[in-house]
Amino acid sequence: MAALALYETVQPLLSNAADLKLKWPNDLLLGGAKVAGILLEREAQAIVVGIGVNLAIAPDLTDRRTTALSRFGPTPDRDLFANSLANHFAREVERWRTYGIEPLVRRWETVAHPPGSELCVNPPGEEQIRGTFAGLTETGALRLRLSSGDERIIHAGDVMLASEES
Repeated sequence: MAALALYETVQPLLSNAADLKLKWPNDLLLGGAKVAGILLEREAQAIVVGIGVNLAIAPDLTDRRTTALSRFGPTPDRDLFANSLANHFAREVERWRTYGIEPLVRRWETVAHPPGSELCVNPPGEEQIRGTFAGLTETGALRLRLSSGDERIIHAGDVMLASEES
């Protein structure tokens, strides 16, 4: 829900939204560079959502390319952007409550990097796994197709598109 709300907020600000893609589990890419990220934490029976968007400038990271929305047009006003994001988030929550998670997962897949994209996954406490993006499960977990043809379901981990690797 958070990723779709973020995507829907950023998309109208771009003249070429085809360059805007979601990357599992928590990134928004613009032209292959990270423009935003989402953090989720469970607190008792609630989920705390943190969203960071590079509106004016992007941090210089050694492990991935980054960009800011200001490179693609006028720098969005922070307060107007936050208000739009809150409205899109409320709309996505309502869609989830009304229709369940399956339509959200399918919509997420339509705006993500394409199936077959090469991925490097670092699951917590495990060695790196390489494979290709095979979509999401019905609950939103990553389906990773291994070179053997087997499929591995990933519930958590750091994921990089092969094209993002330094």
